[in-house]
Amino acid sequence: MEFGVGYFPTHDGMRPGEIARRIEERGHTALFFAEHTHIPASRETPWGGGRKLPQKYWHTYDLFVALTAAAEATTRLRVGSGVCLVVERDPITTAKEVASVDHLSGGRFEFGIGSGWNREEMANHGTDPRTRLALLGERVRAMREIWTNDEATFHGKFVNFDRIWSWPKPAQKPWPPILIGGGGPTAEQRVLEYGDGWFPQWHDTDVLARIAALRARADRYLQFQVLSVPPDPKALEQLEAAGVDRASVWLPSGPWSVVEPALEKWEKAIAELVGR
Repeated sequence: MEFGVGYFPTHDGMRPGEIARRIEERGHTALFFAEHTHIPASRETPWGGGRKLPQKYWHTYDLFVALTAAAEATTRLRVGSGVCLVVERDPITTAKEVASVDHLSGGRFEFGIGSGWNREEMANHGTDPRTRLALLGERVRAMREIWTNDEATFHGKFVNFDRIWSWPKPAQKPWPPILIGGGGPTAEQRVLEYGDGWFPQWHDTDVLARIAALRARADRYLQFQVLSVPPDPKALEQLEAAGVDRASVWLPSGPWSVVEPALEKWEKAIAELVGR
């Protein structure tokens, strides 16, 4: 099992390239950046992490700008989105950004995707929250057409374009791993329909049992990665036994003096697991 970290790349914290370089130097295999274009000031949608939404949610750099900086600062580290809110993005533009980061990084990009939880945020992008999951699937399928065809065409309910040219193509073939985030009741079906793996949070209900069930249903190889993993060797042991490919912890946003102690706790848990 590999180990990684997740991070909100805020303008008042460690720069994306700086944290990527340190993560790579310490032997971790992947760094995932969160995405929010904004947070509506009049938000009514409850946040699952508590009553008060942390400020980092509306202070992040643009996802693909941060990922480019992280990729340029490293040579081996996998860089990814944890997760990209595809329902808030134009699919042609997003396909270009994914392919660009993957090409510039030499094939080190991992495309974690999700539909988001903030209904007001997605509505500001013109997305109807009631149809966001259908929209997500169409946009992913449209992007796959762009990545794999010299001349791409797509016609769906939400996405339509005739005969377009878009380069570069991703370095990874046929595309960077598409990791489906979310732990709702239809998450597994989305993985089976258009994903290359599942990317749930540790606190999602019955995640270990659901991983086993999804693996049994799949007719192809799937990646299993878990975010929000606590720095606890017992949790890591459970994930390893479940055949999870990578476990990642969220680190706090801020300067190195804030990030390093949390990273050390994570590394201590890893050392205890590996040393058993």
